[in-house]
Amino acid sequence: MSKSISQYWVRMLINLIFSISHLATQDLMETQEEVKEEGVGYVVMRNLFSRETGFEMRTVKKSRETSLRESAERLALSRKKMNPDSLTHPPEFIVKPRGQTVWEGKSVTLHCTVAGWPKPCVTWYKNNVLIDAKAHPEKYFTESQYNMHSLEIKNCNFSDTAEYRISALNFLHSNVYNRNYLSFKLFLFIFCSDGYSPEYDVTFNTTIIDKFDVSFGHEGETMSLGCTVIVYPTVKRYQPEIVWYRNGVVLSPSKWVHMHWSGERATLTLVHLNKEDEGLYTLRVNTKSGFGTHSAYVFVRDADVEEEGVPVAPLDVRCHDANKDYVVVTWKQPAVEGSSSIIGYFIDRLEVGTHHWIQCNDTPVKYARFPVTGLTEGRSYTFRVRALNNSGVSRPSRASDPVVAMDPSDRARLRVTAALFLLSLSVGVVPGSPTDLAVTEATKSYVVLSWKPPIQRGHEGVMYYVEKCLVGTDTWQRVNTGMPVKSPRFALFDLAEGKSYSFRVRSCNSAGVGESSEETGATTVGDRLDLPSVPGPVIPIRNTDTSVVVCWGASKEVKNLVGYYIEVSVSGSGVWVPCNNKPVKGTRFVCHGLNTGDKCVFRVKAVNAAGYSGSSAESEACIVQASIVVPSPPTGVTLLERVRDYMVLGWQAPAKTGGADIRGYYLDYRTVKNGVISKWHEINLQTVTGTSYKFQVRAVNRAGISESSIPTVPLECKEWTVAVPGPAHSLRVQEVRKDSMVLLWEPPTFSGRSPVTGYYVDYKEENGRWRCVQERSTKNTYMKVTGLQEGVSYRLRIHAKNVAGVGGPSKETDAILAETRPGTSELMVDVDDDGVISLIFECSDLKGDSQFVWSKNYKAFTDTSRLTVQTSGGKAIFNDPSLEDLGTYSCVVTNTDGVSASYTLTEEVIPFKSEMAIELQEKGRVRLWAEVAKFTSNCQVEYYTMNFNKTTGIIEMFMDSLEVTDEGTFTFNLVDGKATGRTSLVLIGEEFAELQKKSEFERAEWVRRQGPHFVQYLSFEVTPECDVLSCFVNLNVVQKSFNLRFVLITLVPGVCLCLTVPTIPQQISKKDAGVYEVKLKDERGKDKTLLIQSKVLSICLFTVPYHLKKPWPMTLCVFPLFLTGSRESKISHSDRVQCGVTGEQLWLKINEPTEKDKGKYAIDIFNGQGSVKRVLDLSGQVWEEAFEEFKSNDLVHRILKLLETAYSMVCVSADRARVVGGLPDVVTIQEGKSLNLTGNVWGDPVPEVSWVKNDKPLLSDDHYTLKFEHGKFASITIAAVATIDSGKYALLVKNKYGTEAGEFTVSVYIPEDEAEKKE
Repeated sequence: MSKSISQYWVRMLINLIFSISHLATQDLMETQEEVKEEGVGYVVMRNLFSRETGFEMRTVKKSRETSLRESAERLALSRKKMNPDSLTHPPEFIVKPRGQTVWEGKSVTLHCTVAGWPKPCVTWYKNNVLIDAKAHPEKYFTESQYNMHSLEIKNCNFSDTAEYRISALNFLHSNVYNRNYLSFKLFLFIFCSDGYSPEYDVTFNTTIIDKFDVSFGHEGETMSLGCTVIVYPTVKRYQPEIVWYRNGVVLSPSKWVHMHWSGERATLTLVHLNKEDEGLYTLRVNTKSGFGTHSAYVFVRDADVEEEGVPVAPLDVRCHDANKDYVVVTWKQPAVEGSSSIIGYFIDRLEVGTHHWIQCNDTPVKYARFPVTGLTEGRSYTFRVRALNNSGVSRPSRASDPVVAMDPSDRARLRVTAALFLLSLSVGVVPGSPTDLAVTEATKSYVVLSWKPPIQRGHEGVMYYVEKCLVGTDTWQRVNTGMPVKSPRFALFDLAEGKSYSFRVRSCNSAGVGESSEETGATTVGDRLDLPSVPGPVIPIRNTDTSVVVCWGASKEVKNLVGYYIEVSVSGSGVWVPCNNKPVKGTRFVCHGLNTGDKCVFRVKAVNAAGYSGSSAESEACIVQASIVVPSPPTGVTLLERVRDYMVLGWQAPAKTGGADIRGYYLDYRTVKNGVISKWHEINLQTVTGTSYKFQVRAVNRAGISESSIPTVPLECKEWTVAVPGPAHSLRVQEVRKDSMVLLWEPPTFSGRSPVTGYYVDYKEENGRWRCVQERSTKNTYMKVTGLQEGVSYRLRIHAKNVAGVGGPSKETDAILAETRPGTSELMVDVDDDGVISLIFECSDLKGDSQFVWSKNYKAFTDTSRLTVQTSGGKAIFNDPSLEDLGTYSCVVTNTDGVSASYTLTEEVIPFKSEMAIELQEKGRVRLWAEVAKFTSNCQVEYYTMNFNKTTGIIEMFMDSLEVTDEGTFTFNLVDGKATGRTSLVLIGEEFAELQKKSEFERAEWVRRQGPHFVQYLSFEVTPECDVLSCFVNLNVVQKSFNLRFVLITLVPGVCLCLTVPTIPQQISKKDAGVYEVKLKDERGKDKTLLIQSKVLSICLFTVPYHLKKPWPMTLCVFPLFLTGSRESKISHSDRVQCGVTGEQLWLKINEPTEKDKGKYAIDIFNGQGSVKRVLDLSGQVWEEAFEEFKSNDLVHRILKLLETAYSMVCVSADRARVVGGLPDVVTIQEGKSLNLTGNVWGDPVPEVSWVKNDKPLLSDDHYTLKFEHGKFASITIAAVATIDSGKYALLVKNKYGTEAGEFTVSVYIPEDEAEKKE
């Protein structure tokens, strides 16, 4: 029994040991990626800072005594059990895997061979994520045999394009050897042959629109980048994969980076911008059929410094080689050093979970790396860096990512502590000597040592003592006597600069201190990393209107290059501004954000951990403007004429010349005979009769040859015999504005049997029908098309005609957007002080070789003696102006995006800012005036007696009154040297009569206002108490007041005359209708005013008194309404609310009033011609007075009781019938389609439902299907709608609480092609 129990506990112990070992191995594999990244980075930096020492072989002679002792030790060792640690061999890749490119849908296998002892364990990763082949057997299959390892990826697709890594590690028992770790990475690219996705049975097409452009931001701001992604066709529950990159590195969501995909738009938000965020951003959209990408650069400018002259903040702070109490911090120097060079840097640390930053170094360090010691094992830290110059300290950089002060292998070792305790039979072994001791970094500030732990150390952790010795002495001094270090790294400070030292290390544990390691060679304290050399020559190249491409030669002598900073300066300013705030490693960079037209120079400086190089020599000055590129392909290749042995072709010039003149064209052809198509060849001199040809054209400029045009259809070399002319050719459009454009063309090469007599111009919107511009043909080869709609694209074409008829259409132009581009200027006429007339055209989009091409009536000048043209400037001067120079002058600027304008020169050369206009002044005086835009001091005006103010340019003439003889045309003629101008105004017929009438009236009014007069004629105002008839005078009269029948007239001197008519029914009636007249008269003049009292009486009777107990007179029909909130409800007759008409009185009675009866009451009165609405606000003081009167009267109280019962039936109930939704306001549907609409109905009890069309009820039949289901849904279906079904429809619902209608309009239209067929 005891034996079985012992066996049971042994098995349990073994299981525990193996489980702990498994967990330790798994945890170590999880941390290997971090170890690899930090280890490789550290090794690279260590090699750069290490001392270049040569290999030296030494021969040591041993004495006989030494040889015998070593032989005895070997014999004693062979009799004992050999230490298995001495047999370990780290993993090594004998055969490395290779990156591959495979087709989509195929399988690929990656192979490698790994050697090592104990047998290494191999793990595969995809984009740093562990591949679990057992969890995904349908996708992955791994195999390991005889140190050969393979990974098979089945049915590859685009998502398998990634970076794959393989790692190998080995371990002995439960002691994991982290140092025996190796990783190798490769790339796998998946390509698709046709883009077809068998999974969804479609081919996805990806289009990216609304793209983000080159962006600029400042530190601390938030920036968003976004694109709209269209994936066609749309498949339900399928979304593309959205991936963002910065400088080719995949971005992941973090504190500083937020990503969002709405299903249509991909957005990347950069929170609190920093210089680390600068770079090239790429959006990649992956689908099952391929991918689409878009890239643009993001620039981050430095935030404003707090103190003038201080440097800006460093950037890209990182931590390397983290261990138990040691970490190396690196950073990049900023682009701007400030007013003086940077002296050094301060490094701050912050323990995670606290808020206090601690400065790590008292003396500024010059190098952009620093070993931080004295960390507490197991705690996490973040670091930041500040730059220092003579003016002060910069702002701190962005904090680094947190790093844990721990040996990465300890994480796995902690899991196996229990197993080590159980298995350890040799506790207390003194550790051996450390190995591979080397000086990894040496500067004048510090020296860093690195070594490997001893092989023989037992199962107990070890620490180390570091000793130093001044070269030339035999005295060794322990550096860290009080505190042994735990990490196999150590930084020594406070060494004497220029002196040489040797170093050695001893291991120690609880059993004691081991033997020292081999000492290092002599190390001299001083900087070993030199500054980079000056970069080579800088060459700027034009790129766009706001950017320049800068290339330079790489620094020849440089180690550990961080990158380059590019600076720009406007030539002659002496102010240098950085183009990039994050170093770039290439030798080419696009500098954006420059001003168009500036002449800029550039320089470059290199930077590494030691500091900045000197600035390169300044580049040659480069003007910021668009570069010259190859032109766009020609379009519209057309057959113009065809005979037996030759054909004539025409085409439209490229829409974009690329910034340089088109030097010529290349014409290619290929034959088509019996369905066999040959290859493309250069054109030969003669065609073959009976053979068909295809043609294509390419344009050429200084930058190169464009892409070829779209090939023509097969054209047979056969003579034309038609009578009508062939098509016009060489169509081109210029002077594009928001409502017009000018079309020019060349006459047909083939005119038919008679000469061409005219042309017709057709135009259409992008998806519209062709329409002719003019009713009659034009003989010109140009036409200005007007009446266009802004923002709409149009296409144009030409028909030529002769006596035989109208020929076929020409090739249509490309779609042209009708818009006036920003910065567009027009052609202007200028007259200088000498009277010389010139045309001036300004262009802000000039290129280096742009020229101004002038023409008259859209034809090149033939007589240059009449006009002096400046091709390099936009000015044309008339030599001797005469009637021969009249016409339309146009100017086109070459190598621009269609910059052009025109001006029609008439006899009126002098421009008017305002044409002749007329103004009616006091006393009926008439003023004719005009304003001249530009003139000289010799300018004269010919017409009557007038004023010409040459300071303001205003010409004016006055007439006290208009006589019959003044009817006609008024003209101002201007003469200014050789220039003339004319502006006219026609005053005849009704226009003259109306103006004459207004002039006479104004004069009569002025005369009337000289004596006593009415400011306002007799009028009336209806109030709840009375009618007020009032008029106003502006002076004193003798009589103060007097009485008339029912009228009290009060005169306030100099102010007003008031006539008050009380509205007491017993005092005013219809017999008081008549004409009321008021006259004013004194020695200065007289005035009178009339009022027809019958109109006043009609309105007076509509007045609503505020007292409920008194009825009011009314002889017309009235419609009382009860207002609730903003919705009016009609008051129905009931026991509680009663209304009626008695004689000439309309009355309303409310029985048993309550607080609910408060509100606004209104009546609408209509007499067949007009209506009047009166509103009574029954609330506030009015309600309180009426209600108090009601309480004092018992009879009235009983009436209100009855009114309360009836009121509950009138009030809007929550259960009344309603249409709560579902119906649109307007429905537009194509003829022949079926229409189905459903309205949501509510009401308790369930309402009655009916449908009406144009106020006529509808019944269910074959055409109309009406349904009411579940007491909630009322639907109507109209089968095969026709135009007669258009109209106003309504869904009527009704129950005992009320009625409501849901109205909508149905509009049936006929498709355009069907309408044409019917026509």
